[in-house]
Order: sequence, then structure tokens, then C-alpha cells
Amino acid sequence: MMNRCGLITVQKEPVPLKSIEVELEVRDHVATVVSTLNYQNKEDKAVEAVFVFPLPGDAAVCHFSAVVGQKEIVAEVKEKQEAREEYDDALSSGQQAFLLEESEQSPDIFSMKVGSLAPGESASIRLEYVTELAVQADDGLRFCLPAVLNPRYQPQGSEGASVQVFSVPASLVPYTLCFCGRLFSPRPICKVESSCSLDPLQYLNTDQTQATVKLAAGHKFDRDVEVVIYYKDAHQPTAVVEAGQTSAKTGSLMGDPVVMVSLYPEFPPSVMSSVDSCGEFVFLMDRSGSMGAPLNNKERHQTRISSARDTLLLLLKSLPMGCYFNIYSFGSSFQHIFPQSVEYSQKTIEEALKKVEEMEANLGGTEILEPLKHIYSQRCIPNQPRQLFVFTDGEVGNTKEVLDLVKKNSGSHRCFSFGIGEGASSALINGLAKEGGGHAQFITGTDRMQPKVIQSLRFALQPTVKDISVIWDLPKGVSVTVLSPPITSIFQGQRSLIYGQLSGQSSEAAEGSVTLKYIQAGRPSQNQLHFSLKPAEDTGLDAGFHQTAEMPCTGWHLESIPADLG
Repeated sequence: MMNRCGLITVQKEPVPLKSIEVELEVRDHVATVVSTLNYQNKEDKAVEAVFVFPLPGDAAVCHFSAVVGQKEIVAEVKEKQEAREEYDDALSSGQQAFLLEESEQSPDIFSMKVGSLAPGESASIRLEYVTELAVQADDGLRFCLPAVLNPRYQPQGSEGASVQVFSVPASLVPYTLCFCGRLFSPRPICKVESSCSLDPLQYLNTDQTQATVKLAAGHKFDRDVEVVIYYKDAHQPTAVVEAGQTSAKTGSLMGDPVVMVSLYPEFPPSVMSSVDSCGEFVFLMDRSGSMGAPLNNKERHQTRISSARDTLLLLLKSLPMGCYFNIYSFGSSFQHIFPQSVEYSQKTIEEALKKVEEMEANLGGTEILEPLKHIYSQRCIPNQPRQLFVFTDGEVGNTKEVLDLVKKNSGSHRCFSFGIGEGASSALINGLAKEGGGHAQFITGTDRMQPKVIQSLRFALQPTVKDISVIWDLPKGVSVTVLSPPITSIFQGQRSLIYGQLSGQSSEAAEGSVTLKYIQAGRPSQNQLHFSLKPAEDTGLDAGFHQTAEMPCTGWHLESIPADLG
């Protein structure tokens, strides 16, 4: 059953959304996004409205407010049930209230109850969140603003399967979009590319470390706005220190400095030349009905299933001789080409290629759990590390259950995921790779598909990294509290971000260092980065990291009660 999204009343009638304004601020690898949504009730009666919209799966919501008439509403973070009860109480007493909740099944779906809007009344809603930008195969940092959140398939019998929320087709959206971005980096900004027309990049200083970008005039919000940012010397590790807020208490997260370390391990040539030529490669292809939709709204002749087929065919033709492989496809049910993984040979690959070319989006819903359970039930082949590649548009409603299963089996395989088409669920695609110790890619067009595919395969063929440790060297009197989860996987050219809260002061030195150590292919390796403990007076990197450092904390449930302006 489909759980569709859009702006509706509780009677499933559409409510006009007049305009959206989005301000993007990118500081090195972290983005702060401020969205302002403007509504107006054009009915002759009051309406209670709901807006369901997407956020990146790892985003941290840091501000939510609304202005309705002469009243401002500022959000408070509360337990979900308490927030719902206060929202209902506010409405029943005739007060204005908003309620923002993260979906229990998929952390990139937020539903916002806009409350009761009087006839002709307008509402302006401001939502701010922080997220890390994913690194692409060509070293670019990807930001995506989905035009319309894709319908999510709810497996039969699951909670929420009866929820019906209708959407406005992206090509018919009745509102306007204003989008602009400010970019700040320790390194020069080389260029910015987009799936949409942009005005020329405007640099704000001579060393080109600060710039602005915005959509060209006349843009219609009929497709995802994908922006890819390129820095000079992209693989150079960096460390940025943000000073604590003067108004916050020293010793607290907001009061102490926070350092963000970006590491790109440089593997020795001797290690890179000894990549594995073996392995068990299991491919899982989404053949649900939604995969028959266009890959993007610009090239509507290209469907998601045809792009997934092309991606899989390229991978199959690139596998090393002597490895093992199998191909599963799924919808409401699942199929496999071979009863169990077979050795890669001329005969087996020809049979597989023929069957892949015949695959269509004709298997119904998106039931991904059962094929995953079947794959994990198969015994691993000795000395053939299992690598799982998943191709899906991510239209599932039980994301959390899927990720829990992958995490449970993370010790027996690595998982590489491909989000096919615009609007693919970032929570599912990134979550599969994160929990499975692999890497995620998004295929939204044919232009960047080949380098992304080859990069993921190269990652899969790299020897497993073991005994990963992060060691801090700080002067006497200074200590660090690491706020990031442990690094579980390292690939050549893949970024790892580490956040640390710095406490104390030192009169001896103003510099610290962090060293990443690991063992790969039996060889010890390390990468070291030195950084200043005192943030520069004007680096342009003076906000956002404190909030980003808190991103492992999830479950923001925002509820607010009215407060008069002033």
C-alpha cells in the first residue's frame, strides 16, 4: 500500500502552498538548510492541514518556528506522546499550534501538522536543519532538495499501512521556489554543478574560498534540485575548529570549542596493487512498480528500471574472474537467477546478462525484507568475502526494520547501495551502506553513472581494513571528548568526519594532532593531521558544527504553543 505525501487537510483536501524559500549554507563538508514555507487557506472555513516532506536521513533539526497572523510559534523538543497531547489540547481550546514529527519507520520522512488555519489566513513556517554532504565518485559534495517526496510502500500488515496522504505531481506544483546558497571552505571552491540552471558562481574573496550560488530565473520546481560542489585538493585532510558560544556555559557542548576533522586515507601503492580478485558478489534488484517511473523529470524516456539494469550490467561485466556471484530481484515477492552463488565464468555470466536485460518493473510492491533474510540465511563461501549490492528507488515504509536487519548481519558482509532516480530515500540508501560498512551512491542521470559504479566496485575489491583507531595528541591541559560514532570502514578516497569537543586550555602550545591508524592487507598504515586549537578570527566557518556534532541523536519531535510576538 502506498503512503503518499503532500499538503492536505484531515479530509484529504489539498491546501495551497504559496511559496518555498530555501537558504543553503555549506561550511566545508557540512550544510545548514533553512526552509521557509508560506501557506494560505483560501477556503471559506477553517482547515486543519498536514504537510509531509523529506529531510536527509541523518539530518539534525535545530530550529522550527512559524508566524500565523500576529503570533509567533517557537518549537520545543518534547516526548512524542506528550507533544501530541499538547497539540490536541491547544486545538480543542481554540489555540494555534503546530506539530512536527519524524516517522517511526523512516527517519527521512517528517510530517508537520499545521493546525487550524482560519479562512484567508496565511502561515509562514521556518525549518532549519544541519546535515553532512555525501562525497561523490568524482570528489564532488552532493546536496539534493527533493521536489516531491516519493510515495513510500508500506508492506502488508505493517503499522501505518492504512495511512493515505495524497501528493501534488511535481510537474503541476502550484507554488514557487527561491533557492540560494553560500559556500565557505578552507580550500578554494573550483566549481558548482547542478541538475538545474544556475546563475554564474559569484566569489566573495580573492582566494575563492567563499562564494554564492542561486537558481537561474524562471526555474520551475518540477524536478529535484541537485547541487554538486567541487573543492581544490579535495582529498587533502582538513580540521576546522569552531569557538564555543560566549553565552553558553564553559564545559558544555555549546560553550566549548568543537573540532571537525575530515580524513581521506592515503593507502600505500603496495596495498592498492593487492586488491582482492575474489569475493562473493550478491546483487539485489528492485523490480517494484515504482521502478517503472522516469529516472528524472528532465529525461522522462529513461526509467529507473532501465538505469538500474545498465548499472548492474556494467558491474557484472567488471567482476574479476574466479569470484562468485548471484542476482536477486524483488517486488511483492522475490526471485533469484541461481539457487546459490556460482563461480564467475563465460557460461554463467552470459546466462546472467541475458536475464538481467529482460528484467522489468513488474513485481508489484517493495518487499525488501524477505529477500534480504534469504540472502543472509545462505552460508558464506570460505575465503570469498560477501559483498551485497542493492539497487532501489527506496520507496519503502519500513526503513528502520530493514536497516536493523543489515546491521545485525554486518559481520558477515559489506553492503553497497545505489539510490535509483530522483527522490530516492537518503535514509534507506545511506543507512544500508552505513550499517553494512559499505558505500552509497545516487544515480539520478546517465552522466555520472559509470564513475560511480566503478568506484563502488573498486571499494568492494579493496582488502578489509582492521583494527581502526583514532589517536589524539593534545598539549597538557587540553582534552577531547569524541562526539562521533567509531569509524567502522575505510576506503581509498572516502571521507570520514570526526567531531570532538575540546576542553581546557594550554599555555604551552596552540596546536594538536589526530592520527588514524589501521591494518590493511596485513600492513599497518596511518594518516596524521595537525590543526590549530584556536579558531581563526574570520574563517567563515563559525557556526553549524556544534549542532552537527549532535547528529547521532535522533527522534526530534517538535511541538509548540502560541506566544505573542514581542
